[in-house]
Amino acid sequence: MERENNGSAAHADVVIVGTGHGGAQAAIALRQQGHDGTIMMIGRDSAPPYERPPLSKEYLAGDKGFERIMIRPEKFWADKGIELRLGCGVAEIDPLEHRVTLSDGSAIGYRKLIWSGGGDPRRLPCIGANRKNVFYVRDKRDADAMMAALDAGAKRAVVIGGGYIGLEAAAVLRKLGCAVTLVESEDRVLKRVAGEELSRFYEDEHRRQGVDIRLGRGVEEIVGENSHATGVRLDGDEILPCDMVVVGIGIVPAVAPLIAAGAAGSNGVDVDFCCRTTLDDIYAIGDCAAHVNPYADQAVIRLESVQNAHDMATTVARAIMGEKEPYNALPWFWSNQYDLKLQTAGLSLGYDATVLRGDPADRRFTLVYLKEGRPIAFDCVNTMKDYVQGRKLLEKGIEKIDPALLADPEVQLKELI
Repeated sequence: MERENNGSAAHADVVIVGTGHGGAQAAIALRQQGHDGTIMMIGRDSAPPYERPPLSKEYLAGDKGFERIMIRPEKFWADKGIELRLGCGVAEIDPLEHRVTLSDGSAIGYRKLIWSGGGDPRRLPCIGANRKNVFYVRDKRDADAMMAALDAGAKRAVVIGGGYIGLEAAAVLRKLGCAVTLVESEDRVLKRVAGEELSRFYEDEHRRQGVDIRLGRGVEEIVGENSHATGVRLDGDEILPCDMVVVGIGIVPAVAPLIAAGAAGSNGVDVDFCCRTTLDDIYAIGDCAAHVNPYADQAVIRLESVQNAHDMATTVARAIMGEKEPYNALPWFWSNQYDLKLQTAGLSLGYDATVLRGDPADRRFTLVYLKEGRPIAFDCVNTMKDYVQGRKLLEKGIEKIDPALLADPEVQLKELI
């Protein structure tokens, strides 16, 4: 690493912004692809690269300590010659000079820049949203603060948002003995990402576990005393008493320095088939990268998943090493709630019909999403075999399948390929 006289880093062949899954995989893949130049990872987080999904699941529950969610042991990065610049973000990018200015005022030059900045939690647009015991689960500090509140005696929680983050947090809080009320503004949970059958199944499961679910309700105010939340005021003036509030209502792509530098993008930052932005020598990957996706009928979308971040990172590493292969990985996701393991393959965007395999009452079933008779996604609840075979079916691009065959759990999906 070239240095200034004061010892701070002045230049790296590849600068990676973001130390989550995407940034870490980009650094690892570059070394695997034979890149022998200097690599620097810059992260706002003060901890070395770690997995984010367990924060609302195993880590929050205390089932996994931090060392078990680290992407690699801390020593790994030094051994691979990958410098970590932690606890600071990027304030400005100069694409002409190939230089980034950090939040601490230092400047770093680059040959190639990989932006894996992810996103910031979407904040509640109401009075009291910044009270001390209102938590947004995005990084280790958030999860640690929630754990501290629980250790201090918090027994009543209001979870705002019925997406996967909110549902996972509700499940963990119930496991830890909290009384939980979940508030969702839509008329069902998971409405933005799943069919009604899956939504109703998870609503029933959470209610069975003791969660009080309020659907179609808006949040007017976080009420409290001395900067401490004591309740959540819903529309209609009902107040839900609480000791803590957990908010999971999505993210805002963290791309401001890229857009300010002239990169194209409206929902995140636009990238091409090799994850290049419209700025020379700057790539973007992961949650913030808006790309044309073949599994969404070529629509421009962002994907907030570990799979997307990981596979985009590998695509960029190969491109930097001269192997330009289009990004076309099949999207997949997962969620653990109670003893239920949901595995999703494909994207259900634009589906016009669903087929149910199995009986939700058995807590083992698969929901198949169809578009003009063609399978486009599978939601598999405790059905690993369907998930594995469904992925292969989607990768093959099967045009149409008889819904009666899909609905028969005795028919193996691999037989339909």
